[in-house]
Amino acid sequence: MSVHLVNPSDNSFGTAVITPRWLFVLAAATPQSAGDPILVDESLEQIVPESIQAGDIVGISVHTGNALRGYAVGRMARSRGAWVVYGGIHATLFPEEALERGEAHAVVKGDGDLAWSKVVADCMAGKPGKIYEGGRIGGSQFLAARWDLMATDKYMWASVQTIRGCPKHCSFCSVWRTDGQQPRQRPYQGVIDEIVQLRRIGFRYIALADDNFYPVSLTDLRLAREQNNLAKLGELTAIREERFELMRELAKLPKDMVFFTQITMEAGEDIEYLDAMRKANIKGALVGVEAVTPEGLKAVFKDFNFSGEALARRLQTFKQHGVHVLGSFIFGLPTDKPATFDATVEMALRAGVTFAQFVMMTPFPGTVDFGRWEKEQAKDPAMVGDVPITRYWLIPTEVRPKMFTPHPTMSSEEIRVRTQKVWDRFYNWGAIWERSACTPNLRARLAFMFLSRLYRMMYAGTGLSTDSARRKKSKAWARWTAGQCRKLFQAKPMPELVSPAWELPLASTMLGSWNTKSGRLHNGPDSLVVIAKD
Repeated sequence: MSVHLVNPSDNSFGTAVITPRWLFVLAAATPQSAGDPILVDESLEQIVPESIQAGDIVGISVHTGNALRGYAVGRMARSRGAWVVYGGIHATLFPEEALERGEAHAVVKGDGDLAWSKVVADCMAGKPGKIYEGGRIGGSQFLAARWDLMATDKYMWASVQTIRGCPKHCSFCSVWRTDGQQPRQRPYQGVIDEIVQLRRIGFRYIALADDNFYPVSLTDLRLAREQNNLAKLGELTAIREERFELMRELAKLPKDMVFFTQITMEAGEDIEYLDAMRKANIKGALVGVEAVTPEGLKAVFKDFNFSGEALARRLQTFKQHGVHVLGSFIFGLPTDKPATFDATVEMALRAGVTFAQFVMMTPFPGTVDFGRWEKEQAKDPAMVGDVPITRYWLIPTEVRPKMFTPHPTMSSEEIRVRTQKVWDRFYNWGAIWERSACTPNLRARLAFMFLSRLYRMMYAGTGLSTDSARRKKSKAWARWTAGQCRKLFQAKPMPELVSPAWELPLASTMLGSWNTKSGRLHNGPDSLVVIAKD
């Protein structure tokens, strides 16, 4: 019997930019009695059906974007006699769908910190349950990943998580509903220990894979003071101080390390926080700009962001304090007009955004937008074949519409074409070369240019119509570019690097102990493990 963990994907490039962290955390959560799991990341290469044997356990994590492929993998595994288990955000929201479409034996909902070991044990006994309720684990229970199982020559960046949950309530985002609005912060000692392990094996680029690296804003603190809510103020202050303590420790790591994370625009007003990020070598952050007009921001419940020239100045503030921005913009909002596309790319260029992504409005399950749309479609749902449009992820990609909600003034094709032009303008060679001046040397500049083009090839096609020949050619170029790009991100291993000697022991007996020889966390009882979400 073997345990297989599969990260499903329709697109395999041979090399990936960032490690799918859940694979390696779930590997650490697998009970020792089941042996080392076999990890399959289909963004590298697709699974080989013959590798699955009768009696094996196949764990598949799905989000909405890869659910259809994930269900195909599950059906294949079940046809070969394996036990099939689904987890992840999409399976948490639609467990019955995973059971039916993916032919699952079991579904884990939520974090599943106790559930995964029980699922494995039940499958080994031949008696898996149907639904395993997980919940939201505390930050002190976050498990370090098993990086000893990683193919280090396949990834450019590793990933470490420091916090889950987001206090905001953006209409297009499901995080605050699935992961909660209460930040669950991991003790910084465990974060540093895991980063040290990654640098020892040759990774110096690390993504801090957090829902929101800036969980407490200055506005949050001000409101708590004005309301004289001392308990809330104390809680927020403690979370904030823990963030600063983490960044002080990050600053002590080798200076060649580069970190990237995800934060809200509000961090731009917190100069002390931005300066701490710079000292910690957090050189970049994905910032959800979403829209450049007040009307657009209001439409997505994000009117705490700036617009217009104030937005440009706020984005420039990040760069002035050493934090480069990957700006995220949404097209297809009901307030968008034809002029919005040019205004958006001009704003991104003027504000000095280092990277940018331009996505078409998609109502994701678990969001306010999806709930509103589903209610509108309830009486007379549009159909594509025998699938209602509100279940668009079940429609084969070759016939799936590019947009799902109608726009009041523009057709889906017009939005698609205008979005494509924005990508082309932001990522033309001249614009990339100009932005690459932010790097310290020629090697880094080349890496920047390769990564920019790779990002454009991998992600610009989201929601965009291309024929099969063009898709095939694009994937071939992306595969070649990814291979060349990875070489530029390689670093010499530092096996001599050691973790700090912490004053207090980090792990309780519940979390087990770290075995320095094997490079993995040894759990206590097999039932005390943690599962990670995608």
